Amino acid sequence: MKKLIAIAIAAAALGTAGLVHAHGAKPAQYGGVVQTASDMQFELVKTDGKISLYVDDHDEKKSVTGAKGKLTVLAGTDKKETTLAPGNDNALVAKDAIALPSGAKAVATVTFADGQTVTVRFSVK
Repeated sequence: MKKLIAIAIAAAALGTAGLVHAHGAKPAQYGGVVQTASDMQFELVKTDGKISLYVDDHDEKKSVTGAKGKLTVLAGTDKKETTLAPGNDNALVAKDAIALPSGAKAVATVTFADGQTVTVRFSVK
């Protein structure tokens, strides 16, 4: 009987292991730094001197049409801010060219067209 209970507990533990692994940040898709907030994945990317914030919702590109936001970058004692506006597909694009140095902290606040506001924090590598 004890053996049967031990087997049942082990089977239940193995069966739920995949559920725990299913949540959280997925690997970067656009070459940036990834964080999750409000069940969405945000990826902060700097390419060609421009900063973009990509938004995915459950592995699907989230529409950023009508969204707006603000990006704050803290590097040591230096603080820079810029607005975020819709770009292509699921990307919000920074209005101003600002530095995103290694070791900096970045905070993005995004308000989607439906009124939902999400704040997400990044540590730049």
